[in-house]
Amino acid sequence: MKFVLFLAALVIIFLLAYVVSNNKKVIKIKPIITMLVLQLILAFLLLNTEVGLVIIKGISTLFERILNYAAEGINFVFGGFANEGAAPFFLTVLMPIVFISALIGIAQYIKVLPFIIRYLGLLLSKVNGLGKLESYNAVASAVFGQSEVFITLKKQLPYLSEQRLYTLCTSAMSTVSASILGAYMTMIEPEYVITALVLNLFGGFMISNIINPYEVSDEEDIIEIQEEEKQTFFEMLGEYILDGFKVAIIVGAMLIGFVALISMINHLFEAIFGISFQLILGYIFAPFAFIIGIPATEAIKAGTIMATKLLANEFVAMMDLAKIANSLSSRTVGIISVFLVSFANFSSIGIITGAVKGLNEKKGNQVAKFGLKLLYGATLVSLLAAAITGVML
Repeated sequence: MKFVLFLAALVIIFLLAYVVSNNKKVIKIKPIITMLVLQLILAFLLLNTEVGLVIIKGISTLFERILNYAAEGINFVFGGFANEGAAPFFLTVLMPIVFISALIGIAQYIKVLPFIIRYLGLLLSKVNGLGKLESYNAVASAVFGQSEVFITLKKQLPYLSEQRLYTLCTSAMSTVSASILGAYMTMIEPEYVITALVLNLFGGFMISNIINPYEVSDEEDIIEIQEEEKQTFFEMLGEYILDGFKVAIIVGAMLIGFVALISMINHLFEAIFGISFQLILGYIFAPFAFIIGIPATEAIKAGTIMATKLLANEFVAMMDLAKIANSLSSRTVGIISVFLVSFANFSSIGIITGAVKGLNEKKGNQVAKFGLKLLYGATLVSLLAAAITGVML
C-alpha cells in the first residue's frame, strides 16, 4: 500500500509543480529521473542500512560533542540561571548556535569550506541539469543559511536573470543552515535531520527543473564568489560568534511572537467556533499528510504540524510535534520530522527578499514579486522529501 501511495504522491507533487511551470516545453526529464533515483538510493542508505547507521551515529556523536562543548560556555555565563534539569529552551537549544557559528567561521577562514562547497557544487552540476552557480548556491545555502549565502554572490546578482534568481532562492529556502543543525537535533532524531538535508538538496533542483526550466550557456555559467574582507583570525572569530548570537536572538524572538500569536488565535477560534485554528488547518493539510504516507488516523494531527511549520516556522512546529509524538507512530514522526527540516515558511519570503534587496534593490523587488511561488516550490520540495522517507520507513 505504501508503494502505491508513494507513486500517487510523486504524481501529485510533480503535477502541482508542472501546473505552475514557466515553460512546460523545455522541462528536462532525464536529470529529474536521475536525481529521484539518487534520492531513493541515499534515503535507503541512510535509513535502512548498517552503513547509514554508522554515518548517522558518527554525525550525531559529532554534534553531541559540539553541544557538550557549547554547554561549557553556556554554563559559565548562565550557570545558576535555572534549576537543575530545568534549563530553558533558549539556553539548551538556541545558545549552542553561537559555538557552531564560530566553528563554521574557522572552517571558512582556513579555506576548508570554500573548497568543499565549490567542488561538491561542481559535482552536483553534472547531474542536476542546471548551472554550476545554481549547484554552488545549493551547497553554500546548507552551510551559510538562506540570507547569508547571497552575500557570497554579491558580484553576480546584478547579472542574474529572474529565472536563475528563482532557482537560487528556492535552494536557499529548501535547505537549512549548518549553524542550527545542532538545535534541530535536540528536538528531533538526528537521522531525520541528516536525511532531510540530503533529500532537500536534490529536491530543490528537481522542483526548480519543473517549475522554472531554462538553459544556461557556458558564457553565463561562471561562479564569481565575493571574497570576504581580509581579517585577522580573531576579528573573523568575533564576527562569526556575534552572528551566531544574532541568529539565536532572532529565532528566539520569532518563537515568542509566533507561539503567542498562535495561542491567541486558537483561543479566539475556540471561543467563537468551538474549534482551534490549528485543528482547522489540520483538516486542510490532512490530504497532503495522507499522500506522503501518514496513516489516515493520524493525518489530521500531522496536517496540523505541517501547517504550523508553513505559517510560523520549523521550530514552532518541532515543539508542537514533541508534545504529541507519543500519540503518533514512529513512522509518522519520521515522515513529519523530515518535512519540517527546511526554511519553507511565510516568514522566509521576507528574510530572503530582505537579504537580496540589501545587496541589490532591483533584484530584491524581483524576489518579492515571485515570493509566493517561491514558497510554493520550497513546500513541494519538503513534501517530496517526506514522501521518499515514507516509502523507506
